[in-house]
Amino acid sequence: MSGLGFTHWGALAAIAFGVSFCTIDYAKAQITPDGTLPNNSSVTREGDTFNITGGTQAGGNLFHSFGEFSVPTGGTASFNNALDIQNIITRVTGESVSNIDIDGLIRTLGTANLFLTNPNGIVFGENASLNVGGSFVATSANALQFGNRGFFSATDKNIPSELLTVNPSALLFNQINQNGGIQNNSVAPAGTDPAGLNAFGLRVPDGKSLLLVGGNVSMDGGRLNAYGGRAELGGLAQAGTVALGVDGDNLSLIFPDNVARTSVSLTNQAGVIVTGASGGNIAVNARDLEILGESILSAGIGEGLGTPETVAGDITLNATESIKIAGTGSNVRNLVGLGSLGNGGNITIDSGSLSLQNGAELIASTSGLGNAGNVNVNVTDAVDIAGRNSGILSSVPTGTVGNGGNIDILAATLSLVDGAQVTASTFGQGNAGAIKVNATDFSTVSGNNSNFNSDFSVSSQSTTGTAGDIILTSPIITLDNTGTLNAQSVSGNGGDINLQTDLLLLRRGAQISTTAGTAQVGGDGGNISINTSGILIAVKPVPEPTLPLSVFALTAFYAAWKLKRKQEQTHELKA
Repeated sequence: MSGLGFTHWGALAAIAFGVSFCTIDYAKAQITPDGTLPNNSSVTREGDTFNITGGTQAGGNLFHSFGEFSVPTGGTASFNNALDIQNIITRVTGESVSNIDIDGLIRTLGTANLFLTNPNGIVFGENASLNVGGSFVATSANALQFGNRGFFSATDKNIPSELLTVNPSALLFNQINQNGGIQNNSVAPAGTDPAGLNAFGLRVPDGKSLLLVGGNVSMDGGRLNAYGGRAELGGLAQAGTVALGVDGDNLSLIFPDNVARTSVSLTNQAGVIVTGASGGNIAVNARDLEILGESILSAGIGEGLGTPETVAGDITLNATESIKIAGTGSNVRNLVGLGSLGNGGNITIDSGSLSLQNGAELIASTSGLGNAGNVNVNVTDAVDIAGRNSGILSSVPTGTVGNGGNIDILAATLSLVDGAQVTASTFGQGNAGAIKVNATDFSTVSGNNSNFNSDFSVSSQSTTGTAGDIILTSPIITLDNTGTLNAQSVSGNGGDINLQTDLLLLRRGAQISTTAGTAQVGGDGGNISINTSGILIAVKPVPEPTLPLSVFALTAFYAAWKLKRKQEQTHELKA
């Protein structure tokens, strides 16, 4: 980022890398041209700065080729490119990992995009930083493809054709190096974000793209910042081609189907942040994705930013096997910030399974003037949500003008236990979203010995909004240990609860209820509709509760008593 004037911390202890990366002698870390280009790269050192000139130009592309490319502690790799260069395309043909060490800086001139390709892997140290004018791609691919005109390979060391004047179109993984991953540990000071808060980690200019494409991609405490732009993580474990979309300096990836992918992990307060004045997308394509230890993915409109026409970008997570988010403070969030204008973006998950544990959350909410986005979960196996404060949340807080988003879940099985929640609520001037679940095998909602309720709930706590609906479809639905389905409204109309099931089992204080405001405030309770073609069972029934006339609760006892004679029919019960 030209002109941002970063400052850098002093030298820190060297990073100990895992088995996925080779050990590097930092005293020998350097940038060395390999002499394979028609017009070779040239590197001259002035103090701690490596000035990189030369290279082979083809149209708006400038090609560099190095035997080694590592930036030592306190060093700067400075690409002194012409200002009309659109893409700086760099390959490493040797056998060493590229280490951007403590206080290491990569700098370019103008607004050129920078591609750094090393099949052996790339590691960014704790205080490594970027000062680039365009988008940045770090990849362990073997080559970059340029449409049907050719490729620029780090493993074949081919001489690029003068016809490679078009934008790169794909990343080629044709000789997989199992140790070739991308690791980001950077927490370097990176100026302030669009809302004026301090930023840390690797950063590209606002509105640009920051892509890490492995091999395995890991972020141990590291941060990525592409405010209002695009951040992508992912990699391939088998030979294949990742298509690259290039729209000026906005870059995006399209991963192939039926090609094995690698793992992506965020640990120890790692973060990917694209929250800005508009736009801002995050995409992850992996085999397994882990977000642990207060790590976050954050998109949306920053505090006090946006216009009524602004629409935030989306968070899209695609994992062929599993997504695990665990620990208090670990979350995926798409927010319209306090005092902001515009509509929030969506959170979309496609995976083999999804696990939210021990306080982890998916959050789509609006605290400004505009609507929240939706949360869409589509998994082929299980959705497991467990632990107090774990869950999926769509909310409109007090003082907000806007509607909440919907929560849609499609899975084979759904388990909501030990105080976990799926909630759509409004406390402001707007309606709460709806919750729709389709579990093709079974669904379970269970509390924790009455200490913590687990529930699906839709609610309106505002004077103008209405609660959304809960629609739950599953062959077997079990509500246990004070597990609840609840639709409530303080003043407006309550939402409906609609269950489609073959077998409904309620036990040990389980409850289905709709509530509405008092007669003085007004509002109607919603409908409870249960369509069961099997048997409705109550085990260990509890007495029917004494409730105000404005409140209707369907307890296990009442359900068994009232509905056992109508098992083959749809039952409409209204507060």
